[in-house]
Amino acid sequence: MTYAIQVDGLVKRFGGTLALAGVSFTAEAGTVLGVLGPNGAGKTTATRVLATLIEPTEGSARVDGRDVVREAHQVRRLIGLTGQYAAVDEMLTGTENLVMIGRLLGLPRRASKARAAELLAGFGLAEAAERPARTYSGGMRRRLDLAAGLVGRPRFLFLDEPTTGLDPRSRTGLWDIVRGLTGEGVTVLLTTQYLEEADRLADDIIVMDRGRIIAHGTSDDLKARVGGQVLEMRARHEAEAGTVARIAAELAGAAPEVRDGLVAVGIGDPAIMPALVRRLDEAGVVLTELSMRKSSLDEVFFALTGHHAGRVAAGPGRPAGAADGEGAAA
Repeated sequence: MTYAIQVDGLVKRFGGTLALAGVSFTAEAGTVLGVLGPNGAGKTTATRVLATLIEPTEGSARVDGRDVVREAHQVRRLIGLTGQYAAVDEMLTGTENLVMIGRLLGLPRRASKARAAELLAGFGLAEAAERPARTYSGGMRRRLDLAAGLVGRPRFLFLDEPTTGLDPRSRTGLWDIVRGLTGEGVTVLLTTQYLEEADRLADDIIVMDRGRIIAHGTSDDLKARVGGQVLEMRARHEAEAGTVARIAAELAGAAPEVRDGLVAVGIGDPAIMPALVRRLDEAGVVLTELSMRKSSLDEVFFALTGHHAGRVAAGPGRPAGAADGEGAAA
């Protein structure tokens, strides 16, 4: 099978820092591949290799069957890239920004203006088209930045944490735009720290931690790895949380997580809930909260790594919390 994106054994070193440690993954055409992980996981480094911005130390990567090193020029003609921060010229208007991109891509002036008008309308920016970008809100700038990446009608779009810093409404608007693009056959590589974002958008997800892929599958596949469902309990007295956790661990066969007195444990069999209530009643523990829900991707990440997606554990060649510019790639 020929994949739209194919990465094999990708290794990238920055001096003594190992940013990618043999990463391999694929993406099918017209889908969203979510790359999930915290700062320092290697997401941005992998994206920059695919976008031909840096070369790998070892391994290979192909976009539409073209090698990103040997055929970099051809790859660049196929892709659009939106980074973590809006890269628009604040002194230019929305129209001028997009026309400039079109001209740099070799489009005639008339075609550039027509494409700019089309994108500004599609992204809900037509009314602000003649305003300087410096007057745009954060959400408007991100939409303009994404529009700039689409001027050349790319078949592949690399989105590196595109909704960082946006309010929930703006994030939802961008999600709708991304879904619309895949409906048109565009293949999207989306890196994100937002677990909800990967859950909502990605057809397939890879989870990265410290330069390695630690899990791969659909959202439901990954959630099933921690039991599929989570039982949450809170005892009337916080001091009894330890008792609740111990009994939950015995019945569920998994280590519970305790946060501020709330005990959460992944379960595979819903029948554990009544059995747990009976055991706690025998132990004299009264619960004030008891609920069962589906696992979140955050819980998947915690189960796989021992830390939440907002934190990075220290590792060889990587200081704790390291990100791009601090001895590790994001």
